[in-house]
Amino acid sequence: MGGPLKPGSPAPRSGQYEIVGPRGGGTGKERTVVRSEPLPPTPKPGMGYKLVDPTKNGSGRK
Repeated sequence: MGGPLKPGSPAPRSGQYEIVGPRGGGTGKERTVVRSEPLPPTPKPGMGYKLVDPTKNGSGRK
């Protein structure tokens, strides 16, 4: 994967996404997102998301 995912973009997989700062550093805050749903807004501009714990039950896969 390139850089962090932008808020509002569809999630590529279901799972836990960590909010990362503008330079890619983790914030320790996570959001649960279902595949193809839009990623929620971040607390500050320039932040994004990275997948840290994909769902392991098989739901949400093609």
